Amino acid sequence: MCPVVDVRPAGLVERVAPDAQASRGLPLTMDSARAAEPALRAVIRATAHPAGHPAGAPATHDRRPIEGLLLGLAAGDAAGWPAARHRASRMPEWTRRLTRELDTFAEQNATTTLPVPIALNQPPEPLRLGPSDDAEWAAFVAESVLTAAGVLLSDLSRSRRMRAAIDLAWNALASEVAAAAERAPEVESAVLPLRARISVRAGLGNLATGLRPPATGHDNPHYFDDAACVRACVLAVVHPGDAAAAADLAEFDARYTQDGDGVHGARAMAAAVATALTTADVDAAVDAALAQLPGATEIGRNARHAVGLARAHAGGGAFAIVPTLEHEIVDHVYSYGIAAAETVPVALALATAARGRTTEAVPAAACLSRVADSAPALAGALTGVIGGGDSIPAAWREACRTLSGCALPRLAGTDLVQLAALLAATELTSPKAAPPERRPHV
Repeated sequence: MCPVVDVRPAGLVERVAPDAQASRGLPLTMDSARAAEPALRAVIRATAHPAGHPAGAPATHDRRPIEGLLLGLAAGDAAGWPAARHRASRMPEWTRRLTRELDTFAEQNATTTLPVPIALNQPPEPLRLGPSDDAEWAAFVAESVLTAAGVLLSDLSRSRRMRAAIDLAWNALASEVAAAAERAPEVESAVLPLRARISVRAGLGNLATGLRPPATGHDNPHYFDDAACVRACVLAVVHPGDAAAAADLAEFDARYTQDGDGVHGARAMAAAVATALTTADVDAAVDAALAQLPGATEIGRNARHAVGLARAHAGGGAFAIVPTLEHEIVDHVYSYGIAAAETVPVALALATAARGRTTEAVPAAACLSRVADSAPALAGALTGVIGGGDSIPAAWREACRTLSGCALPRLAGTDLVQLAALLAATELTSPKAAPPERRPHV
């Protein structure tokens, strides 16, 4: 049977896969995922509307918290210095090679003039301020929420629909990895249709060889990183006000790519966002996150210490505690600054110190250069939920609402404001009670 693609008036592309396994919520095989892939490749495209509402979108509950979540995450993603390097992947390869050569020149000649991503005679648009990998992987998991809310999995219970949609998305992506590996002379030289963290690439590779979670996340060199934490922020919209359920769903997704602190961090961020969706209270949200972090873990110890520092210096604001977090939480030993045990505590502490204000938490997080690849995005996601979409400055809103496709090329052109409206329009994200008026907790 050929897949049927139904384009809804609101811009939601409904995927109907031919495989019966998905409709029963069973794990997909690589063959069945590959059969479903043509339908899954349909994406949500940018469709600008004057007031930010997609045409034909039904009236639903307050969408401002979800809009704040996506835009705050994207703004934090854009604010960190690594975003320019991620976005530079859309430039010709020789421009990046030249940057590396200039960096080598600076090192060998002891010059303090350091190179930055360059355009030279190429259009500079990819290097302009905007979101990069974190925002695109957030949109990736948002697609799973929309898939679960559609007709493809409508015969399943709420929890099974989400889990089946997540499994379908990961296996479809893994099928692309497997296909690329088959075309390459060796796995290491395979050209993949995506850019991803080490943990995600390893998890997809494990899926492609037939492993299943939790082995895909456990047998993973970067099981401890924070890749799943960004995804968890979006998955929390399925369980507004229910921190435990949101954490459980985030763990289900995280197990595809993480283990240990990587899973704990995802649970914590999901719990924080789920709580913030219905309380708009930064302290309640952070406490919900801390409740998900075992005390005997590195992430648990760091998070409680970081939040304690923020609460002890509540009057100084987020910028004031940056040096303290740099010296007492951030680790300068490892090659990469993406450990969940560092980035999640930093995000929770800065959200606390900023009293839920995105415009204070994100710039402070960006000052912590070692963890600037994701800590600003995590802080922006949590504070964006608390303040709502209206709390994101207009200039940042316009600069960060559209994805460039630097990590997931098929998502190029996705409009996060429209995506937020689509998420808010699904019954999966409907809160059990009307949310309170949204304003940062002071």
